[in-house]
Amino acid sequence: MNKRQRIKKNREFQKVFKDGKSFANRQFIIYRYKKEGQTEFRLGLSVSKKIGNAVTRNRIKRYIRQTFLELKDEVKTGYDYVIIARKQAATMNFHETKKSLQHVLRIARVLKRRDQ
Repeated sequence: MNKRQRIKKNREFQKVFKDGKSFANRQFIIYRYKKEGQTEFRLGLSVSKKIGNAVTRNRIKRYIRQTFLELKDEVKTGYDYVIIARKQAATMNFHETKKSLQHVLRIARVLKRRDQ
C-alpha cells in the first residue's frame, strides 16, 4: 500500500472515529467514513500495546495490510477505514486473520459484490 492509501495523522483518525460508523466481530473493529472526492480507499491501523509485544503487533498489522492488498479490487473506494485489532487477533495466523477481516468487512458492507 502506498502512502496515499494510509491514514497516519491523529486528526484523521479522530475524524473517522467521531463521524464514521463502526462494525465489529470478536477479533476486529472497523470504522468506515465516507470521504467525498476521494478516488481510492485509505486505511489506518490501530493495535494496542495490550495485545502483545512489538513483534506481535507488527505481525498483526502486516497481516491486515496483506489482506487489504489481496482484497483491494473488492473494497469500496471513497472511504477511510480504521481497523482496530482486539486481543484475540494476537493468536491468529494469516488465513484466520483474512477470514475474520472478510467477515467484518461483509458486516460493514465494504466489499463489492463479485458479480459487479
